[in-house]
Amino acid sequence: MSDTATDRLASVQAELRRAESDGNRENGSVTLIAVSKTFEANDIRPVLGAGQRVFGENRVQEAMGKWPGLREEFEGVELHLIGPLQSNKAKEAVQTFDVIHTVDRQKIAKALKAEMDKQGRDLPCFVQVNTGEEPQKAGISPKETDAFVTFCQNDIRLNIVGLMCIPPVEEAPGPHFALLEEIAKRNSLKQLSMGMSSDYEIAVGFGATHVRVGSAIFGARDYP
Repeated sequence: MSDTATDRLASVQAELRRAESDGNRENGSVTLIAVSKTFEANDIRPVLGAGQRVFGENRVQEAMGKWPGLREEFEGVELHLIGPLQSNKAKEAVQTFDVIHTVDRQKIAKALKAEMDKQGRDLPCFVQVNTGEEPQKAGISPKETDAFVTFCQNDIRLNIVGLMCIPPVEEAPGPHFALLEEIAKRNSLKQLSMGMSSDYEIAVGFGATHVRVGSAIFGARDYP
């Protein structure tokens, strides 16, 4: 692997194009979300300088600390919230992000909708599905997803555009991606946020429209 974040970005972009081709997907049909969580503005600038504009963050507070300044420097940034959201952070999330990937319960859905109405924003949202039904992980269970999507779309008019999942680390991701694709089709949802640094090429083969790649671009994270 190359030494700099920009080299690694180019490598990931090339692999993504190859995966699209192998899966008979249209060139450029998969959105690369560069996951910049835990990295400082100085780490992110070279990737922005190389033309990447779509980024993912896990925490609202962290994003609020670094992205306003970066947005002033670089036009056209699109920021995705890919980490769990607490309802008391809904106001800041709607102010800060352009897309929300982690809607997984009615309380969050209602809080987001109320804030969007208040702020005059209509953010695209993904429902996070806990495909492995892991008790420690966020996301709604697969069997409850249909009813939840209906609630979000019909009852409160939240703009649900797709589904998101994070497969269990110790399991093959393919069956989880296939399950998410199946649930999305059943609910006429066109977008799938799935696949990370270790498995994004597999995800493309199962119809991913958004892949969330962090360490393969920015390098290993130094968690506090």
